[in-house]
Amino acid sequence: MLTKQNKQYTRGGHGAFPIAALLVGATIWGLLWYPYRLLEQAGVSGAAATVITYLVALLLGLAVFRHELRTIRILDMETWLLVGIGLSAGWANLAYVLGVLHGEIMRVMLLFYLSPLWTIVFARFLLGEMLSMHGYLVIVFSLGGAIIMLWQPEGSLLPSSYADWMGISAGFMFALANVLSRKDQYHDVQLKSVAVWLGVALVALGYSLFLAGLPASVDVSTYTFLLLLLVGLTVFALSLVVQYGLTHTPANQAIVIMLFELVVAAVAAYFLTDEAMTLREWAGGAMIVSASLFSARMNRE
Repeated sequence: MLTKQNKQYTRGGHGAFPIAALLVGATIWGLLWYPYRLLEQAGVSGAAATVITYLVALLLGLAVFRHELRTIRILDMETWLLVGIGLSAGWANLAYVLGVLHGEIMRVMLLFYLSPLWTIVFARFLLGEMLSMHGYLVIVFSLGGAIIMLWQPEGSLLPSSYADWMGISAGFMFALANVLSRKDQYHDVQLKSVAVWLGVALVALGYSLFLAGLPASVDVSTYTFLLLLLVGLTVFALSLVVQYGLTHTPANQAIVIMLFELVVAAVAAYFLTDEAMTLREWAGGAMIVSASLFSARMNRE
């Protein structure tokens, strides 16, 4: 998944367009796992596909924002924030792709949505935000949902699969990227977006080179090439659409709207795969979604 940066929204004059933008973004994110699965079936691994698609988005971004980027000071005292945003968003997006490729779609997404829990921790140490009553509810429901989903008959609460680890780590790094983005008031949306695209491409490339290993040869057909290009274009456009929605929508409203991604993913997984969640997974998932809803009210107090 891409970093949902917390920008201050503007009241009035935008009507339903920001909400529509977030709904479109949530819908596409709820479906984007499927072309990555098609690419893997075509012989392009999840890490390699992530490198290529985010490089496409990066090149498009550099071309579209070239005039704005010329006047921006990148190397300054706050450069570490851009580096942190890029690397944390890089792992979040790569782990998300790897998780949905190798695990059950809804299970991975629900574990990813533990991110409000991690956001509380990071916001406390990096932003100095104190915990409200709704923050405590987020902790209780998030941990309760995770325990229900991850509990094994032998008594272990650790993730039982590679995909589970990817889903949890994606949400963890997603939360870090968001808090760093909120902390970074020195760079604009264009530069943060470029940092995200570059960070994802570099992290995925490093994973391919040092952990996954590059294939000896890949026969990329015209269909595969066009699909890679289409996903890259989608990632680029999706970044701008979601950023527009988040910029002009209150944070407590935006997070509820973005939960629509889970609905889209559930429907898509039902029709496109033979996956089915157990009753225990549904119960744990309901608690995690409840935690996300409570997190939407944390800043109201």
